[in-house]
Amino acid sequence: MTNRIGGVDTPDNPLGSYLRDRRARLDPAAFGFTGARRRTPGLRREEVAQRANISPTWYTWLEQGRGGAPSAAVLDRIAAALMLTDVEREHLFLLGLGRPPEVRYRDGGGITPRLQRVLDALHPHPALIRTATWDVAAWNRAATVMLVDYGSLPPEERNILRYIFLDPRARAAQYDWESVARFTVGAFRVDAARAGATSAIAPFVERLCHLSRDFERLWHDNEVQGTHGEAIKHIRHPVLGPIAFEYSVFAVDARTDLNLVVYNPTTDTDLQRISALLA
Repeated sequence: MTNRIGGVDTPDNPLGSYLRDRRARLDPAAFGFTGARRRTPGLRREEVAQRANISPTWYTWLEQGRGGAPSAAVLDRIAAALMLTDVEREHLFLLGLGRPPEVRYRDGGGITPRLQRVLDALHPHPALIRTATWDVAAWNRAATVMLVDYGSLPPEERNILRYIFLDPRARAAQYDWESVARFTVGAFRVDAARAGATSAIAPFVERLCHLSRDFERLWHDNEVQGTHGEAIKHIRHPVLGPIAFEYSVFAVDARTDLNLVVYNPTTDTDLQRISALLA
């Protein structure tokens, strides 16, 4: 609870301090408010309340640490009113409710050149970036040679599940295709749910169920699998033969729609064989 001393809020209310700081950064003219006779920069409290469609009194109390905890719906409206970024919105929820907001899936529309440079720097280790719907958004040359030549596929077919269930080369490359396919479906289900993309994947799932009875069977088993961490992947490469990889999955910071997947050969001998092939 924030106390008031001489009409000024004391700084023991981090939520209130954060809200005051955010509204002070906004230009009133950009929102159609007059800039005349303002003692402090930014929006007034009543202007934020108007944009958020909440009571000015309630918003004032919120900045002063009075009136109890806000609801998630109120924080969402305030975040929109203050034009907060996703990271700022998450921080607002942590301050106001002690938890992050529910995930809202949004296709980020590709990757940055910086992420592509990260992939290329991992050479000769195969690496790729996949979306929450398991579309492959980017990859390095080692992934092209050792896994799948995604560049040769139309963009709409650069999907790991499509490859596993619809491409005969996937069955030929796996020692235990059934186990790989079952794990892939369970992990895909978890990734989509974690990213808030359950509704977004519905048309894709329906289409793949129509195209693959194996996928339809495994999808309706409703199994789930953990997707982050490390595991071993064994493949039959058409040139090098048996290869084993340790693969690790990493979240991409500030992008809930992306994961980085890195394949590390389990032996120095395999690494040398891959390097020679890439050379």
